[in-house]
Amino acid sequence: MSSQEFVILIDKQDQEIGIMEKMEAHEKGLLHRAFSLFVFNDKQEMLLQRRALTKYHSGGLWTNTCCSHPRPGEILTDAVKRRVQEEMGFSCTPKTSFSFIYRAELEHNLVEHELDHVFFATYNDAPNINIEEVCEWKYVGIDAIRQEMQEKPALFTAWFKIVFEDVMKHFEQIEFAAIES
Repeated sequence: MSSQEFVILIDKQDQEIGIMEKMEAHEKGLLHRAFSLFVFNDKQEMLLQRRALTKYHSGGLWTNTCCSHPRPGEILTDAVKRRVQEEMGFSCTPKTSFSFIYRAELEHNLVEHELDHVFFATYNDAPNINIEEVCEWKYVGIDAIRQEMQEKPALFTAWFKIVFEDVMKHFEQIEFAAIES
């Protein structure tokens, strides 16, 4: 794998307008395509990961199961499958749900400005985490996540705090069995 990663620059309608090296896009705060995967077990607990401390931003913070960027020319669902395998060490069948645009200023003068495609999937086992990407994981009930985010918001990534309630609204509107892999 190349040490340089590229993201797909887009307009607000998700139309590709170019590509750019990932760090440069985050330094300039340019809108790019991204995805977030939310995995639930049969108890309807969400699988959270704590980002590795060495990540270029948001290291050590809790977030959804997996999030990243598709590579130029890569089908979005394939990118989700690739990245969950790389980070969490398992396969699943992601189902698309909704998308949203957000902008968040992060440490090191970086900006996340993404059109984020949200996916759901199910998985019941322990992940086989890649310690270069993830330092900890846990399945957590929704009420416990809400409470911890209220009491200790600094423990969670910016995008997770932004999208959590929308994820819950969409999740409640679909049948749980519909996302089973």
